[in-house]
Amino acid sequence: MSPEFHGTHVTVAGLGVSGVPAAKVLHARGAIVTVVNDGDDERARTQAAELEALGITVRLGDGGTLPEGTELIVTAPGWKPDKPLFAAAAEAGVPVWGDVELAWRLRGRDGRKPAPWLAVTGTNGKTTTVQMLASILKAAGLRTAAVGNIGVSLLDAVLGDEEYDVLAVELSSYQLHWAPSLRAHSAAVLNLAPDHLDWHGSMEAYVADKGRIYEGNRVACVYNVGDKLTEDLVREADVEEGCRAIGFTLGTPGPSQLGVVDGILVDRAFVENRQKNAQELAEVSDVNPPAPHNIANALAAAALARAFGVPATAVRDGLRNFTPDAHRIAHVADVDGVAYVDDSKATNTHAAEASLASYESIVWIAGGLAKGATFDELVARSAKRLRGVVLIGADRALIRQALARHAPEVPVVDLDRTDTGAMLAAVQEARRLAVQGDTVLLAPACASMDMFANYNKRGDAFAQAVRELGA
Repeated sequence: MSPEFHGTHVTVAGLGVSGVPAAKVLHARGAIVTVVNDGDDERARTQAAELEALGITVRLGDGGTLPEGTELIVTAPGWKPDKPLFAAAAEAGVPVWGDVELAWRLRGRDGRKPAPWLAVTGTNGKTTTVQMLASILKAAGLRTAAVGNIGVSLLDAVLGDEEYDVLAVELSSYQLHWAPSLRAHSAAVLNLAPDHLDWHGSMEAYVADKGRIYEGNRVACVYNVGDKLTEDLVREADVEEGCRAIGFTLGTPGPSQLGVVDGILVDRAFVENRQKNAQELAEVSDVNPPAPHNIANALAAAALARAFGVPATAVRDGLRNFTPDAHRIAHVADVDGVAYVDDSKATNTHAAEASLASYESIVWIAGGLAKGATFDELVARSAKRLRGVVLIGADRALIRQALARHAPEVPVVDLDRTDTGAMLAAVQEARRLAVQGDTVLLAPACASMDMFANYNKRGDAFAQAVRELGA
């Protein structure tokens, strides 16, 4: 039993993926645990019954009141900082941790050597980069796992039976906000664009929370040469003596950078005499798929792996072995000389722009829930690539208006429906607009919940509609 929690009154804020494991871990270590949760639905009641059977107190429908005697709050990452519970905690001088902070503090508590963390954040590409990184580390013969915001509990990784040499950790801005003492071996911020501003309150606060990933880094802070905000965060970070700034670029790399030369991914950071020498890591064709933003993901993963001492051959083999998750610029089929590509995961404008930049002549299927986004910049930058556009979803008018302003010559089909069957109609309209050599691209730039349960269901509907075309 860990003495630091024995007899401590801990309030766990929120059930779900992070709250339930946190409550169990703390209870097992002798803490007096109370779980508070806003919701009181069937799922919450089932989870509450499971915890109550262990002797844990659960209060459903009352997430705003600080339980008497609370000495520590461990919160689910999605709980907004402006919730009354946290205001009450601040007034009472009660610290607030996230589950990532709890996992970080429990590393090595069971007598095992704690595995270093290679951490990744950014507006887009986090999951793919972490999975690539794990694949590279495995190719080097290291015991590792992709964990964190990717959907695998860090608490399970830190406290489970399996021992690791190193962990590839995806961290969201929410998780970083609640992880004040996290100190990674090395970390990367892939890119920064407006997202989750309703949660953070401003772009400045969002960027600052992302930047926490660099605090206390020991070996490397990896940044995107093409995104000055990420480099600025490195300059501002308080790191350990000797920690290096390592850039990645789709162009020719300078010293202390990784980049691309004549179709080869090269390293000018982790080599001797980096002013003159470079190490070949892999070919662009080893990256699946070899779209520009995915090559950037691969370079960031390679930089973190190289910071950990992984050989160049493992970078190549790890990238070759990597298979991306579904609905990420996934080629579905070719029908009558037209490629159909599912990037349903492109749920914001930054991701959609990266997706659109991957193809030359596109019939774009877009729309859904805008989440407060604006589309003028996206459309203006992508207009020259658009053969036609098919719009679906609740906020499609916002995209239509941006198209009228910045791409008035591009034909637009506006499907005035939000039922799931609209996807078949959208694909049929896209087929009508496309000519041989075009790409029909589902990159919605919006969330899916107006029509589908999640982006996976939306991508599945697109793929099914494409299969019906070719039947």
